[in-house]
Amino acid sequence: MKNPTTKPESNPAPSGLSTEAKRWWTRLHREFDLHDEAARFLLESALRSFDRMNQAAALVAKHGLVIPDKFGQLKSNPATTVERDSRAAMHAAFKQLNLDVLPPQRPGRPSGR
Repeated sequence: MKNPTTKPESNPAPSGLSTEAKRWWTRLHREFDLHDEAARFLLESALRSFDRMNQAAALVAKHGLVIPDKFGQLKSNPATTVERDSRAAMHAAFKQLNLDVLPPQRPGRPSGR
């Protein structure tokens, strides 16, 4: 799936993505062959989910994991659900693209250090 000849300039990121998502778009187009319409759609879906996840995480950081309801009782912040669902959608789209987007890890069990 690698395609070293693809130039990121020939694959502009869709409008409306965050700066960080646009960097991912450019990097992934540089490292993988993502020219067909389905791949572009899945990558855009993954990156829009990435942005939505980050927006929801910012709301959770601002307002907390729980918020008071109209009776003053604490309830889960709805943004936690948006964050979780967006993360799952992003991971699912990357999985459908067969992309290994995490940096390589050392083989074996993690050390306690």
